[in-house]
Order: sequence, then structure tokens, then C-alpha cells
Amino acid sequence: MRLILYSKPGCHLCEGLHEKLAQIQNIDFELEVRDITTREDWLLAYQYEVPVLFLSHRQGAKEEPETIEKPLPRPSPRASVQQLEQMLRKYLSN
Repeated sequence: MRLILYSKPGCHLCEGLHEKLAQIQNIDFELEVRDITTREDWLLAYQYEVPVLFLSHRQGAKEEPETIEKPLPRPSPRASVQQLEQMLRKYLSN
């Protein structure tokens, strides 16, 4: 499983979510952090929304898999690492 975190430099909410995601040990995932200031389309889409978290997975034939990115609800900045882990488990099971 892969999570994508849309973030920007100096965003304390982004940094906090990134730190909590790094502390999760009971779920195996790869985290990709995307700096929205590096692409205009990301900046226009998320400049007022960061941090934004997506669940990314591949679907379809092995020869031509399609990558699906599904937005996840924004966790509360006050959510603990355990609460964040529970939220991720909920969306992984769907």
C-alpha cells in the first residue's frame, strides 16, 4: 500500500501528520510526500487544503496496471498516532 501526502514547506499541520505517519508500525505502507509548490496543478488543487492524504493502489492486469488514488478524510491535527492508525485500517479494509 502507498500513501501520498500533499504538503508544502512551512506547513505545521503537514509536518505533524508526516511525523505521526512515520510512527505507525503496525501497518505496512510506503509514504510519498509531494510538495505542492513543485507543480502548478498541485498548487492550484491543494494550496488551501494541505495536508491532503491519498491512498494509492494498483488495479487491473499485470501488463498494464492502473494506479487509483483515493482521497482520505483529513485527520484531526489532535489525533493520536493510534487514532490515525485506526482510521487507516478502516479505509484499507474497504
